[in-house]
Amino acid sequence: MDKLKRVLSGQDAEDPGPLAEIADATTLSWSTRLKAFIACFIIGVVCSILGSFLLMVPKKGPILFGVFYTLGNISSIGSTIYNCYASMPHINSVCSFLVA
Repeated sequence: MDKLKRVLSGQDAEDPGPLAEIADATTLSWSTRLKAFIACFIIGVVCSILGSFLLMVPKKGPILFGVFYTLGNISSIGSTIYNCYASMPHINSVCSFLVA
């Protein structure tokens, strides 16, 4: 009911909140997003391959493999954050099926 009163009285604008202000302040251009995506993905692939080669090191090989392979996978998966979307629209598009 309060929302209806605000709309009818012309006070439709609400305070966007601190999260929206942060999202607006940290916008990236398309080329910056593409460069960050490529960089993170390449770092992830290099870490994964390096981890596979470090598996052959005696005694500490499995530990080094686990660390580098995990970092490579996290970096590769994390690179999709920069792929096409800004942070908030990406989160909204991922979570939109929960609302509907």
